[in-house]
Amino acid sequence: MITATTMLYLYVETPLHAGMGSGLSSIDLPIQRERTTQYPMIQGSSIKGKLRALAEESIEDPALINALFGPPPMAGETSEHAGALIAGDARILLFPVRSLSGVFAYTTSCDVLARFKRDIERTHQATALPWQLPDKPVPGTTLVTTTSEVQAHNSLVLEEFSFTTQASSQVDEIAAWLAEHTLPEYDTDDYWPTRLKNSLVVLPENDFRDFTLYATEVITRTRIDRNTKTVARGALWTEEHLPTDTLLYVPIYATDTRRSGKEGLKLPGKQVLETIRAQDTARGSYLQLGGDETVGRGMVHVRWD
Repeated sequence: MITATTMLYLYVETPLHAGMGSGLSSIDLPIQRERTTQYPMIQGSSIKGKLRALAEESIEDPALINALFGPPPMAGETSEHAGALIAGDARILLFPVRSLSGVFAYTTSCDVLARFKRDIERTHQATALPWQLPDKPVPGTTLVTTTSEVQAHNSLVLEEFSFTTQASSQVDEIAAWLAEHTLPEYDTDDYWPTRLKNSLVVLPENDFRDFTLYATEVITRTRIDRNTKTVARGALWTEEHLPTDTLLYVPIYATDTRRSGKEGLKLPGKQVLETIRAQDTARGSYLQLGGDETVGRGMVHVRWD
């Protein structure tokens, strides 16, 4: 039984490749996506696996590791019991798109906001968010904040597409809440929260989906033959990445720990989450997710609710 819940926010600081293996499109190594919406996501098993790997580096008590994440299965056998930590999939909340004004805009949609609202109100057990969803923008229009810096003369250009804008006080409320509760707490004089308040855009559903499909970062990579100093045979490929300044959220749950090898090791769900949070704080609120770790990809700033 779940006894404690929280939300984990992941702010992408370098391009992130959470891959799904080979693809059928022109991109050799695409990113993970939801089946129905095609929104980018990161599977919960990847999140939990990374949290376990980091915990094993800092927690010396193997019984505590097994209680939090579950003991590893023995050869030919199943695990003795499940771990107490439950990690959901990382879902998209804000997606950066190149803008003619203001360099880039943080984009989202009513569908994404509604899912987030449902998820956070479930994890917080009936604690309602202080903002309401705006009416969906009709095709060809977008909703922006009243202080928007990415629109000019009621017009917004994202990539090569033009939209008519409508300023909305409801979008102001959403931007203010997201800026306060989800963004990393940098020591930069509120630059990023202010930027979010001035560049949040609520897109029609189809347009947001299309941007998340076709406005990701695609990187061509090669491997050089040391002898010939040319591209090795078959070693030219393309990788898809979530762009810098993407924001994702992960619902995190915990049960009370189950019996582990150490007699009497029993933690309530709330303490399970506090233990994981403490490990994150000790390492500076950063994680490396996905592939290409040795070339600096996948650095994300972590914020716990």
